[in-house]
Amino acid sequence: MNLFSRGVLSRRQATSAAPEGTAGSPTSPTAVLPDPALADLTGEWMIDPAHSRIGFSVRHAMVTTVRGCFTEYESRLYFDGRDPARSRAEIMLSTASVDTGVEQRDAHLVHRDFLDAARYPHMRFTSTSVQLAGDDLYRMNGDLTIKAVTRPVVLELAYIGHVTDPFGYERVGFDGTTTINRSEWGLTYDNRLASGGAMVSEKVRLQFDIAAIRALPSAG
Repeated sequence: MNLFSRGVLSRRQATSAAPEGTAGSPTSPTAVLPDPALADLTGEWMIDPAHSRIGFSVRHAMVTTVRGCFTEYESRLYFDGRDPARSRAEIMLSTASVDTGVEQRDAHLVHRDFLDAARYPHMRFTSTSVQLAGDDLYRMNGDLTIKAVTRPVVLELAYIGHVTDPFGYERVGFDGTTTINRSEWGLTYDNRLASGGAMVSEKVRLQFDIAAIRALPSAG
């Protein structure tokens, strides 16, 4: 996801990135510079849905964790290995494609108590800036829109690596995560336990396991 920029979102495989300094000044011990090897990765990338997962996890009844994912989404990704700040990402998910493995629970999640998929068929993330935060680590700021509410979020992204698979495709991988308070996006369902705790936690962890394939130039 750091690779995330104007292309598609996807998940795993890899190598690494390094420090970045301030132009015109000595590099401090904590400064981070892009790994020169990543320059070759600059360009458009496409999602590999068979090896990617855009998911979430949330505490249920205060004692267990429910995990799910969205199975239908579109995304755009552009990665600039020379200057990560020029990278861009956008992803649009179908809210009706939520899948937790339990049909009854999925039906409740697409209901107006939560995602209200009939009125709001999509949720979207659009990056606004990318920073190299450390070795193989990126920080992507962006806008997350759910139920017509747009709020800023920060994704922490780990670069997993880059390989060429046996079929000749170049692949790159990232793992990303952020935690949001669902009520800030209008997901205010609040059934309470007899003990007074929340049936569904306000905090939701979003997870991006990204495997991207380099986009081939379109025939001109």
